[in-house]
Amino acid sequence: MTVPRPALDPELRTLLADMPLVARLNDEILAQLRQLPPTPVGSLLARHRAVRREVDVPAEDGAVVRLSVLSPADRDPAVPAPCVYWIHGGGMVMGDRFSQIDIPLEWLERFGAVVVTVEYRLAPEATGTTAVEDCHQGLTWVAGHGEELGIDPARIVVAGTSAGGGLAAGVCLLARDLGTPPIAAQLLICPMLDHRNATPSSRQYAGEPGVWTRETNAFAWRAVLGDLTEGEVPPYVSPARAGDLSGLPTAYVDTGSAEVFRDEDVAYAAGLWAAGGQAELHVWAGGHHGFDALFPEAELSVAARRTRTDWLARVLRQADDGKVTTRPSVSTPRAPR
Repeated sequence: MTVPRPALDPELRTLLADMPLVARLNDEILAQLRQLPPTPVGSLLARHRAVRREVDVPAEDGAVVRLSVLSPADRDPAVPAPCVYWIHGGGMVMGDRFSQIDIPLEWLERFGAVVVTVEYRLAPEATGTTAVEDCHQGLTWVAGHGEELGIDPARIVVAGTSAGGGLAAGVCLLARDLGTPPIAAQLLICPMLDHRNATPSSRQYAGEPGVWTRETNAFAWRAVLGDLTEGEVPPYVSPARAGDLSGLPTAYVDTGSAEVFRDEDVAYAAGLWAAGGQAELHVWAGGHHGFDALFPEAELSVAARRTRTDWLARVLRQADDGKVTTRPSVSTPRAPR
C-alpha cells in the first residue's frame, strides 16, 4: 500500500528528474561517493572575495580538527565582524568542510561575516560523540581567538545543514551544559535530529529513490551510533532526545514538507517554545531534503534563502544592540548529560 505524502514542488520535481537518486545508502555506495573529487572552492571564494586561512585545533583525544577561516578580503580589521560557524551536511558519513559552503558565503558577502567551517570526523570511522565534540572543540577555539580573528564574541552564530544542522543543535546543547562558549543563535537547515527514524514523515519517504530516504537515514545513524545501545544515545548526538531545551540560543529551523526530517524538525522547534525559548520555524511546501542547496536558483530555494538571511540580519542587529542572550540564564555550568 502506498503511503500518501505531500507533493513535491513542480519546479523541484522537474529538476529532480535529471538527478540520479538512491533508495538506500550502503557501504559500497558510500565508498563510491567518498571517491568523488573534493568540493571545489577556489572560484567560489574568489567570487565572494574571501580570504582563506587554515587552522589545526587539537581534539580532546589528541587528533586534529581542521578549521578553514574565510574572511572578507576588504573588511576593516578594526571593526569586529559577526562570525558564522558552519557545519556541513552529509549524514555524518560523507562530505567535507566546504560542502554547501555557498550558503554561508552569502552571509560573508551580505554581512561582512567571518565564516569558519569545521572538518569533523566522519562515521563509521568515528562514532558516538566524536563529531559533535570535534565541532565544539573548534568553536571553543574560535571563541577563544576572537580578537585574533577580528570577530565580535556577542555575534557568533552556529549554523549547519542536514547532519550539520543536527550537529549545530548538539553543539548548542553541549555549550549550554559546559557553560562555554557563548552562542548568539543557532541556524538549523533541514537538521538531522532524531536517530529513532520513526516519525510519519520518515515513513512517508521510504522505499523509493530520493535525495535522503528513511533507509539511507537508518544506514547513516547505524554508522554514527556504532555500539551504542538505545539507552546510551546522548542528546548531543541525537538532539531530539534532549529532555531539557531551556537556556538555548534563539533558533531558526527550516525544512521541506516533502522530506524525512520534516516532523522531527517541527517537534524540535515546538520543544524550544515549550521550554520558553525562541524559535522561528519554516516548512517549505513541496520542498525535498536539501532543496535549496541542490537547486539554489529554484523559486522555492530563492524564497527560503532570502527568508533565512532576513532572519539572520535581525539576529545580528539585535545581538549588536545587546538584546540577544548569548549565555544560559544560569550562574554555573550544568553537568553534561
